[in-house]
Amino acid sequence: MIGKIAPGLIHCADCFIARCATSEPIEAQDMSKIHPSAVIAPGAQIDESVEIGAYAVIGPDVRIGAGTRIGPHVVIEGHTTVGRDNEIFQFASIGAAPQDKKYAGEPTTMEIGDRNTIREFVTFNRGTVQDGGATRIGNDNWIMAYVHLAHDCQLGSHIILANNATLAGHVHLGDHVFLGGFTTVHQFCHIGAHAMTAFTAAVSQDVPPFVTAAGNRAVPAGINSEGLKRRGFTSEQIMEIKRAYKLIYRAGLPLEEAKQQLADMEAKSAHSAEHIRLLREFIEASARGIIR
Repeated sequence: MIGKIAPGLIHCADCFIARCATSEPIEAQDMSKIHPSAVIAPGAQIDESVEIGAYAVIGPDVRIGAGTRIGPHVVIEGHTTVGRDNEIFQFASIGAAPQDKKYAGEPTTMEIGDRNTIREFVTFNRGTVQDGGATRIGNDNWIMAYVHLAHDCQLGSHIILANNATLAGHVHLGDHVFLGGFTTVHQFCHIGAHAMTAFTAAVSQDVPPFVTAAGNRAVPAGINSEGLKRRGFTSEQIMEIKRAYKLIYRAGLPLEEAKQQLADMEAKSAHSAEHIRLLREFIEASARGIIR
């Protein structure tokens, strides 16, 4: 029995293989994008421009957008959506059930945006109904080999996760975060925009925007000055962010007093009011407390 899953893509619904001995022939230019050994379940929605490598497995509730490339032996399952122009390298596991004993088979989701690079042997799990029901990754992220994203993680855009970075459940990462190799992040922690961690950092509390965290357990180690320079922050903006950092971490102030002084600094800032506001609001919203 032959079934059509997307324009230009034909599968055999009896064996779920992209093309088998019983499949009707289709144009060579279509089949050149999907290896004959790829296993694609009925119901999968795959744009005709998607490339799929040998022995990849695509589940019935998966949607893959235009221009995305799926490497050999990749498994994408569950209610998973992959946007446009992503590249997923060999042996990645995307959208598997959450590693949560409370999970009872609910149709939770994994959502991946556009133009992400996802390297070998990563493991991304779907969300749980105990949170928002979705694990999400934004756009233009660079995720290196062996990274683990547990259930309900929420990642922004332009993030770099170095090899073996491990995020427990419900972790949130802001835009432009950089996590060094072998960084581990405790469940429910938030890491603010433009923050970074050093190699092997063990993060057990929230890391405010712009801050560098290092050590086990992770402690503040200055601001991510080099990253800010690369993203076009002016020297005046970086200087004001450094002054805000010193208010929190070097002035010896109780946190409540430091937050009040941040508000005063924000009101008077000529260059970085929006950045100081981001820092202050992050600290005020922190549920786990910030690294100190």
